[in-house]
Amino acid sequence: MSRRSSFAAGMALLAALAGAEPAAALATEPADLPGPERAWHICVREAFDQQLTDRSRPGRERSALDLCKPQEDAYVAALMAAGPIDANRPALAWARTWMAYVVDPLRDWIASLHR
Repeated sequence: MSRRSSFAAGMALLAALAGAEPAAALATEPADLPGPERAWHICVREAFDQQLTDRSRPGRERSALDLCKPQEDAYVAALMAAGPIDANRPALAWARTWMAYVVDPLRDWIASLHR
């Protein structure tokens, strides 16, 4: 599986967790995930399913992600060891655009206030 499809699968899982009940998140799980990514997805899904439903959704999501930090770290380490980051990935392109339109002008404006 390419990094782009891995990233897309991760984003699909996060979107499913953000906007659907846990059972719907199970339906969006891709079958061909690499080992560390699969372990992280399974952990997040199971941890989210075990959260009390009287808590807010963002609270349950944060708790699930906190519980699965070791799996996430292993997954990120595996991605980093796999090779260089593709600078044309959509998330990186979005980050460059955000920097150009938000951060850089704001930084320049703050710098002008200090002069």
